[in-house]
Amino acid sequence: MANKKVRVRFAPSPTGPLHMGGVRTALFNYLFARKNNGIFILRVEDTDRDRCVQGAEEYITESLKWCGIEIDEGVPVGGPFEPYRQSERGEIYREYAMQLIESGHAYYAFDTSEELEQLRNEYERDKKGAFQYDAATRKNLSNSLTLSEGEVKCRLTSGEPFVIRFKMPENENVVFTDKIRGKMEVNTSTLDDKVLFKSDGMPTYHLANVVDDHLMKISHVIRGEEWLPSLPLHILLYRSLGWGSQMPEFAHLSLLLKPEGQGKLSKRDGERLGFPVFPLEWKDPDTGELYAGYREEGFFPEAFVNILAMLGWNPGTDREIFSMQELIEEFSLERVIKSGARFDPEKARWYNHKHLMMKPDRELAELYMDVLKEKRIEVSLEKAQNIVKLIKERVSFVHELWVESYFFFVRPENYDPKVVKKKWKEDTPSLLRQVADVLSGVEPFEASVAETAVKSYIEQNDVGKGRVMIPLRLALVGESKGPDLFTIAELLGKQETLARIEEAVKKLG
Repeated sequence: MANKKVRVRFAPSPTGPLHMGGVRTALFNYLFARKNNGIFILRVEDTDRDRCVQGAEEYITESLKWCGIEIDEGVPVGGPFEPYRQSERGEIYREYAMQLIESGHAYYAFDTSEELEQLRNEYERDKKGAFQYDAATRKNLSNSLTLSEGEVKCRLTSGEPFVIRFKMPENENVVFTDKIRGKMEVNTSTLDDKVLFKSDGMPTYHLANVVDDHLMKISHVIRGEEWLPSLPLHILLYRSLGWGSQMPEFAHLSLLLKPEGQGKLSKRDGERLGFPVFPLEWKDPDTGELYAGYREEGFFPEAFVNILAMLGWNPGTDREIFSMQELIEEFSLERVIKSGARFDPEKARWYNHKHLMMKPDRELAELYMDVLKEKRIEVSLEKAQNIVKLIKERVSFVHELWVESYFFFVRPENYDPKVVKKKWKEDTPSLLRQVADVLSGVEPFEASVAETAVKSYIEQNDVGKGRVMIPLRLALVGESKGPDLFTIAELLGKQETLARIEEAVKKLG
């Protein structure tokens, strides 16, 4: 690595919203690049035009931006190897496809999809196993290896549809090393002759990504394990194109697993269990269906990044909370695990709580004031900050602050019937009026002064603490929950505190 400039790419297909597994792939590439003073590239692999979805590319770039993953090169910032959309690089791929044909590493295939489907059905019917277009079967099929040169030229000249397939070597062991999984070996007899160039004039992933990675000087390919079975083909393509000595190093990331631990995490799991699997909210342009996003659910981007980083990587210690900069400093591919990483929605909430607790009270108060404005509640930043400081330990999201603090802004209209039944006695109105008299004389009206005065009243009158404090909390909050009672009173102010006591006495009698 010391002699090779680190250049990595995240190369999604814009076929829908970016799954959190895809964001994790981008994140690991980004961390690796930043750790090694390298370049992070965003390349859009949109050669399958039929599957491209309107708005998906913009969704990808917005997702990365929200996460704090900065693009050094590629879509949409540009760079020295433009264009970075594969759909705009068709002639480049055609050139290398022809080079493979001329060198004998690829061939034209004229078999129709109907003919191939018929073969698959015959293999299934005759219990020969799954049909595969490979070294054994290609000898009996319609391609430039079996047809005469004249016949091939005639078919090409007449405009007959064709694909270009890679000519897989027969019975060759392909040995390679994955930086996460170690040394591996695959025999080519198990591999088929993959299509490199489609009949629509566009390359498949296999050709396009190898050509682009070479031309864009990619040093390390860090991608999902679903591409691991394709790695032998990609290595053979590098060699066939004369680039064997310039191959990037490969690292294949494990899957994100369902909360139950079995199977790949999908959007259906999110819908079933009530958590997002996408970074941002996504509206399907065809159906109008809306899918939840981590941003809209109230997650901080730094918490989301922290969650993803810990899914499949560990720092070698018990530490779990990291900022982006700390992740960059600690990250290494050697600590990426081979096995799948189980996603835990409750743990995700915990991460957000931890990042919320790390934020300055003023910043949280400013965020909370946006929630209050939506509810048409005006409050000073100082008061919002005092309230946030008091209750932030109880919440995981900014929007939950309201649930824990609404009583600071709205008088109780009802009182918890269970608490009333258990704690509101015949003499409670009289006791609360006496407490109100005590509080009316408290100056300054601060929590510590009010607490001392009320506790002194309780001791002097030999009244049980529970007979006063619980009804007083009920009067101020409407329930038996909430933070320190006298801090609540201080933040409400003397006038509002006395008014709430009087209102409770009148309503409950």
